[in-house]
Amino acid sequence: MEQFDLLVLGGGPGGYLAAERAGHAGLKTAVFEKRALGGVCLNEGCIPSKALLYSAKVLDYANHGSVYGVTTTGAKLDHNAVIDRKDGVVQMLVSGVGAKMKKNKVTVVKSTGVIKGKTEGGYAIEADGKEYVAPKLIIAAGSEAVVPPIPGVKEGLAAGTVLTNREILSLRVIPKELVVIGGGVIGLEMASYFNSAGSKVTVIEMLNKIAGPTDAEISTILQKNCEKKGVTFKLGCKVTAVEKGAVKYQTADGREESVSCDYTLLSIGRRPSSAGIGLESIGVYTERRAIKTDEFMRTNVPGVYAVGDINGVYMLAHAAYREAEVAVNHILGKKDRMRYNAIPSVIYTSPEVGSVGETEDTAKAKGFDVKTVSLPLVYSGRYVAENPGGDGICKLVVDKKANRLLGVHMITPYASEIIYGAAMMIESELRIDDLKEIVFPHPTVSEIIREALFEI
Repeated sequence: MEQFDLLVLGGGPGGYLAAERAGHAGLKTAVFEKRALGGVCLNEGCIPSKALLYSAKVLDYANHGSVYGVTTTGAKLDHNAVIDRKDGVVQMLVSGVGAKMKKNKVTVVKSTGVIKGKTEGGYAIEADGKEYVAPKLIIAAGSEAVVPPIPGVKEGLAAGTVLTNREILSLRVIPKELVVIGGGVIGLEMASYFNSAGSKVTVIEMLNKIAGPTDAEISTILQKNCEKKGVTFKLGCKVTAVEKGAVKYQTADGREESVSCDYTLLSIGRRPSSAGIGLESIGVYTERRAIKTDEFMRTNVPGVYAVGDINGVYMLAHAAYREAEVAVNHILGKKDRMRYNAIPSVIYTSPEVGSVGETEDTAKAKGFDVKTVSLPLVYSGRYVAENPGGDGICKLVVDKKANRLLGVHMITPYASEIIYGAAMMIESELRIDDLKEIVFPHPTVSEIIREALFEI
């Protein structure tokens, strides 16, 4: 048995950052990760998908450069080279996380860790026959792709024709026809890449809109942009079977239809990976597989915290980062708490979608007296210079009574790099009059927020 101050179960964004912060503060820390450090985000999600999408963006620029006065011929995408580059990016960043663990004297246990109960020294985790004990435990076991009980899915996964986010990011061929089941973030990003790479892409979504909780006006514009590029959407449809070479689905009016494909991507959501990690040995409370936490990231068990996808609150890497910091700060006795009112989210399609805070619908549902402003991006000089014919918008959701910003939603290139500023505006709870005094650089796309503020 080896004694520590803190054990961290899981080496994804929440886990490795918690270990890094704790180690830096002088806590003797161990982190358990059976796969590569960085978790799904770094190895099978956020980072590899962005590497692929940037290659697609470069290809799109090359093939449509004539609108900017640039003519090219013969631009092609070498998918194997794209995958090789992606692998290199991931490896470099994984090595970087490992270096941070070493710098902060964190013990990395490259094995599956299972909680075995509580001893005199604290909570025990067993890995490879060895026991590790600490008075504090942070559970950051992440999430896994939902695999629905659709006929043919299990067989397709075994045959390699049905893929999850893990497999599709390493797929070495460009499908002639790809069906994406689910029109959420992962599905849309992969649809965007493979459409640019040359696949005929069909997205089947049960809801009547894409992009999940994204503002309806924004998701409609995103859908139109994807359709212009050749992506087909089947909305309000339920997949009934996955067969070799085809996916069957039922339309909203009950008709049975099918679409042919080489590969099928399962992208209907993720669920917390709480099974089989020993939660029952210490009595951690869960609801629908998610560990329930409070504003300090504490579970119902004293000294035990849960951060990242495992608590099911916000399945985003940057939310996990902040949750990890809150948990470690609470362990160290520092005043801090987790707030979810200004967590930004991004869909890295082309154009990008950036959102933070309340939508018009959620704000009204919470009883706010709401005013909205929706401004076309053509109010931005830089946007017009770089996006001929663009149809992007910026939408503000305002609490009229308190005269402050509740939400910002935009669809435009650079949205991912702009939305954090909107998050700061919401988090700071500044009045609209104060926000109007902020000076934006000119010309930038971000100025659209300032323009919209003056429309309130």
